[in-house]
Amino acid sequence: MSELAVQEIDLTDEQKEVLQEIVNIGMGIAGDSLARILKTFVELSIPRVTLVNVESINTEVSNMVGDNALVTAVRQAFFSYWRGEAIVIYDQNGCNELASLMGYSEDLDKNAEVELLLDVGNVIAGACINAIAEQLKVDVHFSPPSVIATNVPIDKLFDPNKMSWKYSLLLEVNFGLENMLFKSRLFTIMSQETVATLKKDLDSFLNEL
Repeated sequence: MSELAVQEIDLTDEQKEVLQEIVNIGMGIAGDSLARILKTFVELSIPRVTLVNVESINTEVSNMVGDNALVTAVRQAFFSYWRGEAIVIYDQNGCNELASLMGYSEDLDKNAEVELLLDVGNVIAGACINAIAEQLKVDVHFSPPSVIATNVPIDKLFDPNKMSWKYSLLLEVNFGLENMLFKSRLFTIMSQETVATLKKDLDSFLNEL
């Protein structure tokens, strides 16, 4: 894709700003849901919005998460009007603390751990994506969540050869728990076709303000 074509699908500063504000709404909903479930305060980061070449997506994500991190990841695809994937990433300390908060014993079996990660991932991904869709007045549907990686190096999480698009919009949101090691990150990956549609939706939203 030419540099001009890349500029055409990249978001303007104004589009990025309003998208961050919309994502903040979804983060607040997700954070409130998690706080109720875990009975503790949830800390949220400012969303980051980046257009990336999928060939460098592992490098981009590693820079955000930290090199040499071992992570477990839950994937949930969304489709219909938009197409993309929501990936919730946990580190091992986060998994252990999450299990403790939910009342599981230290010797949590594999099935229970998977169920726990899927439940929390579903809350985070669903709240954020649905908030964006509702604000922009579009419909979106989800596939069931699934664990796609367990304790893998962060720079090996994605296989660019299996991605069907060249460029992707990467939305990153961090979730933490007060006074605890638990951290999770939501990465929302949208295809370049979806990004082009999203730009129009954001412009329509801005015109209505």
